[in-house]
Amino acid sequence: MGKHDRLKMPVKHLISFEKLLQKYDQQLKGDNPFLAATAERILAVEKGFPELRDGFSDFSLLEKNKDLIERILQDTFTEALSGNEIKVATLPFQNTIIKSSKRFQTIISEAGDNYEPELRNLGEEMDYIMSCVVILNYYYGYQLDFSRPYFYDIPDAAGVMRHYRILYNADFIDIIPTDKAKEITQEDVDELLANPTDATLWIEKIPPESFISKGFVIANLFDVTMEQAISNIKSKLISKDTLQPAKFMHDLQETFKSFFRLPNIKVGFASFDAKKDQFEEVAGMGFESFLLRGEHHMNCKNALCEDSYDKLIGSNSYYTIADIDLKVEQSGNMQPFKGLKEQGVQSAIFAPIAFENNLLGVLEIVSEKKGVLNGVNAQKLDDVMPFIVSAVVRTKNEENNRIDAIIQNECTSVHSSVYWKFQEEAKKFILDETEGRSPSFKEIVFKDVYPLFGQIDIKDSSQARNLAIQRDLMIQLSEIDNVLNIAFKKWELPIYEELIFRVSNHLESIKETLYTNSEQAIFDFVNDEITPVFEHLKKNDKDIEKHILKYESKIDMGTGSYYDHRKNYDESVTLINKKVSAIIDRRQESAQAMYPHYYERYKTDGVEHNMYIGSSISENKGYNSLYLNNLRLWQLQVMCEMENAHYSLKPKLPVPLDVASLILVYNTSLSIRFRMDEKQFDVDGTYNARYEVIKKRIDKSYIKGTNQRLTEKGVLSIVYSQKKDELEYLRYIKFLKSKGCFTDKIEIVELEGLQGVSGLKAIRAEILYKREQEPEKTYTYQDLMDALKE
Repeated sequence: MGKHDRLKMPVKHLISFEKLLQKYDQQLKGDNPFLAATAERILAVEKGFPELRDGFSDFSLLEKNKDLIERILQDTFTEALSGNEIKVATLPFQNTIIKSSKRFQTIISEAGDNYEPELRNLGEEMDYIMSCVVILNYYYGYQLDFSRPYFYDIPDAAGVMRHYRILYNADFIDIIPTDKAKEITQEDVDELLANPTDATLWIEKIPPESFISKGFVIANLFDVTMEQAISNIKSKLISKDTLQPAKFMHDLQETFKSFFRLPNIKVGFASFDAKKDQFEEVAGMGFESFLLRGEHHMNCKNALCEDSYDKLIGSNSYYTIADIDLKVEQSGNMQPFKGLKEQGVQSAIFAPIAFENNLLGVLEIVSEKKGVLNGVNAQKLDDVMPFIVSAVVRTKNEENNRIDAIIQNECTSVHSSVYWKFQEEAKKFILDETEGRSPSFKEIVFKDVYPLFGQIDIKDSSQARNLAIQRDLMIQLSEIDNVLNIAFKKWELPIYEELIFRVSNHLESIKETLYTNSEQAIFDFVNDEITPVFEHLKKNDKDIEKHILKYESKIDMGTGSYYDHRKNYDESVTLINKKVSAIIDRRQESAQAMYPHYYERYKTDGVEHNMYIGSSISENKGYNSLYLNNLRLWQLQVMCEMENAHYSLKPKLPVPLDVASLILVYNTSLSIRFRMDEKQFDVDGTYNARYEVIKKRIDKSYIKGTNQRLTEKGVLSIVYSQKKDELEYLRYIKFLKSKGCFTDKIEIVELEGLQGVSGLKAIRAEILYKREQEPEKTYTYQDLMDALKE
């Protein structure tokens, strides 16, 4: 079982399929005959094998009951997706494999004979503590943040290390106490949290095997080799090890092998002196240079041919050689081709490292194999060149670039309003590093900020998408039916009649409603049964071939099926999102000028935005609640503007989709924390999580005592819970109504209680649409105050 078995964990694992089988028990009693039939088939498997529900710890039973387990997990591991999905039924944080997808099996077989994958080890004691945190959350009900990424590192067939991130689905597992389990008080939890690395204390409070985990988890694996390679390159380039050549060059070579997925490449570097027009070696860094061929420096005209000189030095663009032998022959044994061939190089990429249009040096990537490095995979370097540039600039004493690189490595992109805080932490990072302390990027938290949330959502998007799919499938099946009827009239073969009958059945099945599995079933039917028949007909009948070619001309290459109505739907969603996003992004600039605040926007089926404002976000500007009022008024205006933009766009859309807008008013301040693992801000703490719950569920809510949804086209819904918020927003709406944003139709409604949330109300204000967009004008809170004085 690998490293995890050396120390007994707080949880003893029982493999059980009870929670999965319970879902099939429910389906059997449900009113969907298709699901009931599937459930009946699967439940028949477990008859006479109670251990499948009761659970077993004898892992030899996995092999003994292999066929039964395969059949139970048949739906969980869909055959259609098995070749692409990297998926394993396993035990949490363990290497036991209960069942795996074909793609996972291929990855393991390519890794070598008898290869057993192992989780990237966090250390036994850390694994024990992490398991305890899971128990505290799932059994004792505490809200501790234990999200920690897990990885498999598995070599591919060529020996290049690939990295896979694991996401667990724990729907099919329960945690049950044994008689060894102890009572845990809040005082115990406080003590544990105060000693997060003291494994002895954690073992005392939650002893080994004091709990049983009964069930299994689904581990979904995602190939993050490229991201990991980019991250490693970034880390190496910003760490102090950059200045310690012994290990640096070897590590960088290995990282580039993963990055290019090529086992036989080498990396070199030559510095560039613009005044002397020469390449120079980088002293003491362990870099070799394939252009310099062992020389300390060389004039660029001697090192390069005219073409490579123009590309690298003249236009700072990549220069690639896919076949050195060919180049030697074509150039009459010129440099750099002659020297590269003598060094055993067969293909190469030379990438200019340039800052502000000034060449600083050349990154050299070479291979002993012909064609493996070329103009196509050279483009991959676009993702890492900025970090290589910043590292080179840093060695030329560019301190600010180093700060940027650290922030980039730790936090990806950072909004301008909070950048100052990240710079502060980056400076501390460098100071710790310089003074020999272990540097770490501290968590960034902004306390007492007020959130603003708004969304402009495409109404009934799933119905519109389904309708588009349904129409495309019906047209495709009708076209197939036409071709088959022509073939049947001509040849009168029973097979054509049988296919016509099945096409007719598929048409009938989707005429009224498109079921979840219908699209895949029809896709498989067309691929497996219709396409081969059409290929046969094309070869044997020129007349029918014309009809088939006409049918095939309408098949989309990307989706492999008709993509007419769906294309219209997708284009409409994209156009709406693009239009409304552009407005709020542009208007944000003026809002930031009023008072700096955090802003982020997401495109889903529509556009959502989050804003946070408070004194902790502004570096040195005094905060007043007036700024929150101002931003709220600004948000109302921009929502109306976005609605108007959609109103103008709707007649031009391929599918005239409607939208509905919503604002959530939250009058309590909260804290936001930058999550290093997710690279984004999130609300911090259990109480504050209520805000996130409301945000996620609010647009699905109904008006109390009715079947009417809160959100409605043509209406801006403003959700709140406090009377003072109601009065504040009624004041804003009255003011904006006088400016032509709203009609007189304004109502206040109560909302049905959401799960865990009650007492919400909403103002629903009808938007006044304008045929012609007026020039942008932002009314401020001061304008409102002035209007009230009149």
